[in-house]
Amino acid sequence: MEYRKLGNTGLDVSRICLGTMGFGRPETGVFPWAVDYEKSEQVIKRALDLGINFFDTANIYSYGDSEEFLGKALKKYANRDELAVATKVFFTKSDKPNQHGLSRKAIMTQIDKSLQRLDMDYVDLYIIHRFDYNTPLKETMEALHDVVKSGKARYIGASAMYSWQFEKAQAIAQEHNWTEFVSMQNHLNLLYREEEREMMPLCEEENIAVTPYSPLASGHLTRRTWEGNTKRSQTDKVAQSKYDQAENNDMEIVKRVGEVADKYHVTMAQVAIAWLLQKKQVVAPIIGATNPDHLASSVDALKLKLDLEDVKYLEEPYLPHKVVGAFTKEESDFTR
Repeated sequence: MEYRKLGNTGLDVSRICLGTMGFGRPETGVFPWAVDYEKSEQVIKRALDLGINFFDTANIYSYGDSEEFLGKALKKYANRDELAVATKVFFTKSDKPNQHGLSRKAIMTQIDKSLQRLDMDYVDLYIIHRFDYNTPLKETMEALHDVVKSGKARYIGASAMYSWQFEKAQAIAQEHNWTEFVSMQNHLNLLYREEEREMMPLCEEENIAVTPYSPLASGHLTRRTWEGNTKRSQTDKVAQSKYDQAENNDMEIVKRVGEVADKYHVTMAQVAIAWLLQKKQVVAPIIGATNPDHLASSVDALKLKLDLEDVKYLEEPYLPHKVVGAFTKEESDFTR
């Protein structure tokens, strides 16, 4: 395993982060393709054996099951002091007042609930899952600063927003000498590269660690056909909304990933991950494995070094896509 500093911090994290969105009780109705605790534990144990020390979850994943499963397994198999554990705040199951978003009240409530489920005294990285148009940004940044100063989080990060929103938040923190974001968890893969226009250059300029989610485009970069035969590919409506509209153009990219995989005698997934790893600010793609063997294969992507011609060939067919991930004000209101 390789390790890197998380942006402007001294925190060492593995170059592969295990994403745990797929851990939970399927009967909750959030993710019908989620795997139960026994299978989750197997994946977490394998991650630790492979040298992975970076784990990502969220309060909304299977309504807390993911945090619970992750905390239980890590307590069983790992030394907490060696780990980097991230969770998120914004979404909740409840649509009642003060349960959702990034108000001071919501942040302070949700960090305590997350720590209780994780059975931990602190998280290493506390991430805002989206931008909250309905709460003053100053209130959010001060609350996050107080979470850090209370010892409940070591660092803070952001996810899925527009670059102007991210920079505005950083400016407020700098103005008041509050804790700044050290990472950006954004939507980035060979089928979705809109982040390269503004967010990626901003992160490089400010040495913000980038930890991309959906590095395999919900499985589309792992197979030579668009349709998959897994339960997730058949039931994941979010993934379908993110990628299906651009299928006609993006199949050419998928085809080229397959060709590069053949060239190096590796899997398509390894090519997709290697493409991310060659980007300067990408510290650790978030791999949402629910199978121990798939996780081991993803770690092997660290051995694959794409040359400049490979990168150009993979990137050449890309055309602009509709923004997916960052919310507009109207979309944000719809989720409340």
